[in-house]
Amino acid sequence: MSAVWRAARAAVGRRKVQTFVIALVVLCSTTTVLLALGLLAAASGPFDKAYSAQRGAHTVATYDTAKVSGPQLAATAHRPGVAAAAGPFGQAVVDVPGDWLWMPPGPLTVVGRADPAGPVDRVEVLVGRWAEAPGEIVVDWGIDGAPYADLLGTKLEVPGVPTLTVVGFATSMSKSAAAWVTPEQVAALHPASAQMLYRFTDSATGAQLRDSLARTTAELPADSVTAAQNYLTLKKIFSSRADAYLPFMGLFGVLGLLVSALIVGNVVSGAVVSGGRHIGVLKAIGFTPNQVVAVYLTMVSVPAVVGCVLGTLLGNALAGVILQVAFSGIETGLAGVDSLSPWLSAAALAGMPALVLLTALVPALRAHRLPAAQAISAGGAPRTGRGLRVQRALASSRLPRSVSLGLGHPFARPGRAFMTMAAIVLGVTTVTLATGLTSTMVAYAKAGHDTGGPGVAVHAGSADGRPAQPLLSDAQIEERLRALGAQEVRARGLTQVSLVGYAQPAFGSFYRGSLSGARAMFVEGRPPSGPGEISAGPAFLTERGLAVGDRVTLEANGRRTTATIVGELIDSNARSLESTWETLDLLAPGTRAVDYTVRLAPGADARAYADAVDAADPGLRAEAGASGNAATATVVGFSSVFSVLLTLVASLGVFNTVLLNTRERRRDLGMLKSIGMTPRQVVTMTVTSVTGIGLVGGLLGIPLGILAHRLVVDNVGIVSFPESMKDVWHAPQLTAMLLAGIAIAVLGALLPARSAARMTIASALHTE
Repeated sequence: MSAVWRAARAAVGRRKVQTFVIALVVLCSTTTVLLALGLLAAASGPFDKAYSAQRGAHTVATYDTAKVSGPQLAATAHRPGVAAAAGPFGQAVVDVPGDWLWMPPGPLTVVGRADPAGPVDRVEVLVGRWAEAPGEIVVDWGIDGAPYADLLGTKLEVPGVPTLTVVGFATSMSKSAAAWVTPEQVAALHPASAQMLYRFTDSATGAQLRDSLARTTAELPADSVTAAQNYLTLKKIFSSRADAYLPFMGLFGVLGLLVSALIVGNVVSGAVVSGGRHIGVLKAIGFTPNQVVAVYLTMVSVPAVVGCVLGTLLGNALAGVILQVAFSGIETGLAGVDSLSPWLSAAALAGMPALVLLTALVPALRAHRLPAAQAISAGGAPRTGRGLRVQRALASSRLPRSVSLGLGHPFARPGRAFMTMAAIVLGVTTVTLATGLTSTMVAYAKAGHDTGGPGVAVHAGSADGRPAQPLLSDAQIEERLRALGAQEVRARGLTQVSLVGYAQPAFGSFYRGSLSGARAMFVEGRPPSGPGEISAGPAFLTERGLAVGDRVTLEANGRRTTATIVGELIDSNARSLESTWETLDLLAPGTRAVDYTVRLAPGADARAYADAVDAADPGLRAEAGASGNAATATVVGFSSVFSVLLTLVASLGVFNTVLLNTRERRRDLGMLKSIGMTPRQVVTMTVTSVTGIGLVGGLLGIPLGILAHRLVVDNVGIVSFPESMKDVWHAPQLTAMLLAGIAIAVLGALLPARSAARMTIASALHTE
């Protein structure tokens, strides 16, 4: 075994460039695959683990207490298929008239529970304590970060309702309530509903959950269930952004693995072909065929392990940033998603070297079969017989001799040429995919923002978000904003609304006024323009089974109104909808605007305008310019970085091929130089030998990249890109993509071509 290691170590020392190529490509592939697997695991693993630890409810069912009694609800806990149940708990809806804590005005679902424990939905108290007496309330912590202890003691004062003091912040993976009080306190809030929490024996699919709930409520009065929320919906919300990143990260991972396999196979194949004499010597001095194979496998294992370790470290370093963006704005509860699971790193450390060995095994077996006498007798003699017909046809053409010789080289080694072309195809595919994604995401980030002059966001309220109304009224603020130079002003009111028949409330943004370019934010339909019209994003519609044209009933502050969905936004939160100010007047008359979007004239000074707004009213805060889009920056940055890396790796594959070719043809190069070929002609011949491969690779890689781009943008669940954002391919871009294949080939061939040009005739002809 020591002899095998010494021979492999010597081979690594002789092939420094190939060793570097393998290490780099394995590093890139490991990083990409690890991040993709990390996103895939984070999309379900942490949620399932936290949900199981809290004994989360498979279904949270809300009942109308006017139609069903407490004993009847308690009896459902013993129905067939119910593994565990908790309740009934009284449930009341408190209409908060103004901003409270971090929540806008609107309905607050309050449930009465004696303690946070129980067989189902064990609520975790994060700060403070559980409500133990009337007048105390525990609030669900539904925002990122740790709870703010200084918010304990905050009062909730609602007309007609006893004053409640916040004594704790808690989290429930089941999202069964927005706040909890004691059972005695909830009775004073006059609850009209009761809540039951179920865990079913059959809970894997939505159909099983619906069937289980139907069996459980079969003996109850008809229409007694007013809402039912299952955990699969919460899980989908939890993973929605991560699922959006998976398609493109998964594709980059697959491309990286394919490039790894091609280049490793090419390196080992070239080493076997060019090292025929070395193989013969090893066998002649006593190496068995299996030991010879072990030498070549060990030769690629060393850089593969190094690249895999570095790639795993890099993947773990990048995971925090990627996961933070993927889960930003998501209520994660106790589910930890800030780092990769250790088993993923272990799988990468074991799997990538194994893949490299498996890829290298096929060409290495050629050394196993090669007889020692045949290997030694090969020497440095030139090989003939392959591609002669094509080479003769090119020689008889009017092309310069250096060009015709170069174009004929790939036909002498068709297998190697095919693997090189495949690497270029994948490189061009990656560049095309990255270019398309960048164009789509840039168009998405600019939608609705690239018309007219600069924009300014004006917030009504103090900097820390505490209630502090501006001195001016809404009408006076809009008048002042226009007087200061605004061409367009749009006010936004924010309140929580309930959708009758759905458990989770929604955050409603209600607009007064319009901005040019607003229609560009819609993939289907149009913006709301009158009372009773709403729009929402794809995540909101999908999770509720709604579509443009459907009608829903909105409820807030004890008022209801019927609304029609008139448009689907390109992107929006799964719990947010948009409507008009007229609709807000039907639900919560008198609500003030929380912010204003201002569009200035082209060329106007946005910073000066923002300063003027700040001076106009101490309750207004203006921000010049739009904030960056984290998702766009992440996609563009990630795809650009890995596009560069995989393109570089593809170029290194070409480099390896040309390097092997020049080493094999040293004798031919010496003879050509001896009869008058200049160094410049040598460079031309060598570069031309892969230029044709690069051109064909570009022609094949472009349609694959376009197909991959369409596959990604059509499968982003939280965004519905309109056709105008998907159709990003034009003649200049396609031409550039075609040239990318040639550029990859030339970039990889240039260094070994210059090295061949500097080779002296004596050193080239000195072989044996």
